[in-house]
Amino acid sequence: MPSEPSPKRRLSTGWRIILGAGIWLIFISGVHSLVNVDRHSRKIVRMGYMPVVTNLAAPLLDYASRSGTGIQFEALKFSSFAEMGESLRNGHIHAAFIIAPLSIVLHQQGAGVKLVYIGNRHESTLVCRKDLKVKSFADLAGKTIAVPMRYSGHNIATRMLGERFGLSGSNLNIVEMNPPDMPSALATGSLDAYFVGEPFAAKTVHAGESQVVYYVEQFWPNFICNLMLVKQDFIDLDPEAVSLLVQAAARSGMWAKNNVKTAAEIVSKYWNQPADLVEYAMNTPLNRVVFDKFVPKYDEMQNLSDLMVKFKLLEGNDIQGLIDDSFAKNANLDGISDIKSILNPPKE
Repeated sequence: MPSEPSPKRRLSTGWRIILGAGIWLIFISGVHSLVNVDRHSRKIVRMGYMPVVTNLAAPLLDYASRSGTGIQFEALKFSSFAEMGESLRNGHIHAAFIIAPLSIVLHQQGAGVKLVYIGNRHESTLVCRKDLKVKSFADLAGKTIAVPMRYSGHNIATRMLGERFGLSGSNLNIVEMNPPDMPSALATGSLDAYFVGEPFAAKTVHAGESQVVYYVEQFWPNFICNLMLVKQDFIDLDPEAVSLLVQAAARSGMWAKNNVKTAAEIVSKYWNQPADLVEYAMNTPLNRVVFDKFVPKYDEMQNLSDLMVKFKLLEGNDIQGLIDDSFAKNANLDGISDIKSILNPPKE
């Protein structure tokens, strides 16, 4: 019969097993730490946005900063502006690409927000069902018109048109609806018309289900759809990050202007929309979207606030302390070439 291994030999084998397991554990832990710590050692700035052309900066910054060094700009898509506003208020995101009138509401509620950048302009469209054969806004009397929310420039613009064409009361039927739901509601006949940022209007126009009643710039030049808000706390804590965020957003617009097709291909993946639809929305009419008027202006926002009071959306028009234009004014727009260049201007 084979002899039993000595206690000394058994002990040696046991220690070898323990030692081997320990080395393997250390190796795995090291690899895990290397992968995760390196990946998360970069500063992350989280941006809330809705998938519209005025907010191209959010997905473009996310895409450009996914690899490399420096700040990682993380774009978080929201289903409603109200939800985004609460997320900013509660500190869950650092910045919000949010609908313009809501910024005034948040400011007056004491949310401590600052307007630091204006999104791309002239990308909102009023469309109606094609079978209605509408020739002017007056033909929408009594029809159901959807806008993104009560506190939206689209709601104000619709009321402005109503005033111009003599529509009010029961003849001006405005409802609130989240932009992604508008195209299907119109296609099924639940809506007669809707006013929204692109590409949601272009979606039904491109499909032959709607016709354009107005491009917003036809009666409201330099219309502001969305803008960027940050909290004063974020500015106080990390002004350099805010500066880089605003500068990169401004540079992304300049890049997108000259690279519409590529920009559409990038953001379409974030929006879950066909790239050709996004490109169509950005190019129809040609050169429609304005990318270079991103610096906040006091008189524009005051006018918006005054209109909100006029249409009984606010009681007071105070916007004192809302705007910080210093970051946008100081944005360096030199040396914009490829998508990565939007993050940093060339060093002198």
